[in-house]
Amino acid sequence: MRVLVADKFEKSGLEGLGEIGTEVLYEPDLKDDSLGERIKASGAEVLVVRGTKVTGEMMEGSKLKLIIRAGAGYNTIDTATGSKLGIMVSNCPGKNSQAVAELAFGLILACDRRIPDNVSQLREGRWNKKEFSKAQGLYGRTIGLVGMGWIGKEMIPRAKAFGLTVLVYSGFFSPEDAVEAEVEKVDTLEELAARSDIVSVHTSLRPDTRGLLGEAFFNAMRPGAIFVNTSRAEVVDQSALLKAIDEKGIRAGLDVFDDEPAVAEGSYEGPLKTNEKIYCTHHIGASTDQAQEAVASEVVRIVSSFQSTGHAPNVVNGVLVPSA
Repeated sequence: MRVLVADKFEKSGLEGLGEIGTEVLYEPDLKDDSLGERIKASGAEVLVVRGTKVTGEMMEGSKLKLIIRAGAGYNTIDTATGSKLGIMVSNCPGKNSQAVAELAFGLILACDRRIPDNVSQLREGRWNKKEFSKAQGLYGRTIGLVGMGWIGKEMIPRAKAFGLTVLVYSGFFSPEDAVEAEVEKVDTLEELAARSDIVSVHTSLRPDTRGLLGEAFFNAMRPGAIFVNTSRAEVVDQSALLKAIDEKGIRAGLDVFDDEPAVAEGSYEGPLKTNEKIYCTHHIGASTDQAQEAVASEVVRIVSSFQSTGHAPNVVNGVLVPSA
C-alpha cells in the first residue's frame, strides 16, 4: 500500500508507517496544483495531510481510498466529494486536546497579567512595575466554555485548578453531563457571555457554527472580560469582536483569526497587528511535541487498521468501505 504524506510529519510516524509494510512517500511541501498532480502520478491509496487543503478536483481520477487529517479539524478537506468517490476521510480526534487547552490557559493568563507587554517593555530597557501591577486575577471568577468536545473537556479540570466557576454552552453536552462534571450548563450564548469573566471558544467549524459568535454575543459580554479563541477563526465575527474591544475594554487572546497567513513564514499586516488589547499567537494550539507524537501514532493505527480490514477508524464522511 502506498501512502503519500503531504505535510510535515513526525519521524516516529514515518517509521511506524514503514514498519507496518506500507510504501511511504514523504513530500511535505506539496500543495495546490502540485499536490493534485502528485496524488494522481504517485498512485497513492492513502493521503496524509495536516492543514493542507484537499479539493475534490485533487481526488478525481486518483487511486485514493483514504485521506487522513493528521489532527482534529477536517474543514480543509472536501469530504462531500470524497463521499461521492468512495474515499474515506478520517481524522485524529482528541490527540492534541491537551496542547490546545494548555495554550488557551496561556492566553488567558497573558491577557489577565499582560505578560507579553511586560516582556516587551523590559526588552526595551523599560521598568514599569506601577503599570503592570494592575490585574484582576483568576481565582473566584467565572469562565464560560463554548463547545464541549475533547478540548472543552480538557479545559474543565484546568479551570477548576485555578479556582474558576465553569459555565458551558454546548448542544452535545447534556444536563446530566454537566452534573457529572460539576459545571453549569447554560441555555444561550448570551447568558454565557453575560455571566462570564472569561470566555474560551472550543467548538468545531460546521455550517451551524460559522459566525456563531457575533454582535449579540459580544454586546452581552461583561466590560473588561477576556475572550480567547483557539478553535477556528470562522466561528467568530471578527468585526463584532473588534467593536467590543474598543467599546467595552475586552481583552482577547487569539490563536486563530481572519486572514492569518497560510504559510509557515511570511508577514501579517491585518488590523490585529497593533491592537494593544489583543494577543495573537501563530495558530500553534496543537504544536507541541507531545501532541504531534500522539497524532502520528494515531495515523499509523488508522492506516494499519485500513490495511488489514479495508475499514478505517474515525471516518467523518460516512463512507464505510473503500471504492472498488
